[in-house]
Amino acid sequence: MDLNKLLQVATFAGKIMLESGGEIYRVEETICRICNSFGVDQADSFVTPTGIMVSIAYKNEVSTLIKRVTSRGVDLNKIDKINALSRKIQSTTINLDEFNNELLKISKGERYSELSTLAWSAISAGCFSILFGGNYKDFIVATLIGLVIKLVSNTCQKLTINEFFINCLCGGLSALLAMIFIKINFGNSLDKTIIGAVMLLVPGLIITNAIRDTIAGDFLAGITKAAEAFLVAVSIAVGTGAVLSIFINKFGGL
Repeated sequence: MDLNKLLQVATFAGKIMLESGGEIYRVEETICRICNSFGVDQADSFVTPTGIMVSIAYKNEVSTLIKRVTSRGVDLNKIDKINALSRKIQSTTINLDEFNNELLKISKGERYSELSTLAWSAISAGCFSILFGGNYKDFIVATLIGLVIKLVSNTCQKLTINEFFINCLCGGLSALLAMIFIKINFGNSLDKTIIGAVMLLVPGLIITNAIRDTIAGDFLAGITKAAEAFLVAVSIAVGTGAVLSIFINKFGGL
């Protein structure tokens, strides 16, 4: 058995899941399941939001691999596919090369088109404004603002700009555009419009994973995820608050 190759493949599967927004306990469980499916005597994995450490033992031979994870996003489809694949190999005979090829297909799999993502993000922002008590004017304005900030966010991510700055920029842009629309009497409620738009920036999956990891006993991961969610909330508040403060102090508000 090629332990090094098995480590590479199992860690690659965990890396895809972690980069796609998977919970820490799920990533650890999947890595160990993959290793055990290929007949190792013992498999242990320790995963943090920024790294993966895996150690396997087979016939008195021990191999260990550490993998750094630098990018994080959301792709629940990839998590589901790898989770299903790791369970499938427990009951189906498949060699390591075939399994690695399946992982490569999942890794390179296409997501929704950018146009589709922009459209549904915009509609989601409008729906959030309605959910928080806005009217049809707020829905239209929040939809337009949601489209703009999603486009800006995607562009900044492609340029590998810091996530804190992206959230500050998008939060400030949401407040600025909302005030402009209210000023020209196109919108109705400033707070409902801004809240609807910035909901696109709220780290819902991170907050959920922080709670689930904590409940699962991964306190380090839970605290780390909670801290990340807190910093995202702070960045949104800084961007939105700065623009509102400047507008109120310099121009006397609406």
